[in-house]
Amino acid sequence: QVQLVESGGGLVQAGDSLRLSCAASGRTFSSNVIAWFRQAPGKEREFVAAITWRGGTTIYEDSVKGRFTISRDNAKNTVYLQMNSLKPEDTDVYYCATGSGPPRVRESYDYWGQGTQVTVSS
Repeated sequence: QVQLVESGGGLVQAGDSLRLSCAASGRTFSSNVIAWFRQAPGKEREFVAAITWRGGTTIYEDSVKGRFTISRDNAKNTVYLQMNSLKPEDTDVYYCATGSGPPRVRESYDYWGQGTQVTVSS
């Protein structure tokens, strides 16, 4: 089992920054990728960014490239999502997830956190 706990969400204005954290515990060695997804009410949960635990390889969804940065601290079993130049369309619940399949595919992930709300006002 793996437990994931997100934190760092909140209400900000357009152009502001936020840093989300995802603390992992349990059998984290059983997966090789940890990712952030986001979901708005009534919409599909969509991929945002992913990073491999070992090599630190990163990938991003096109709309966040250059604004968001995913990073990890293996000693703390924590993954971060630094979000800069936030836009109202970034308003969503953000989830972290861990798994071992193709990183952009939601079904690759076995464990999910409870989510943290990010709201960006215009």
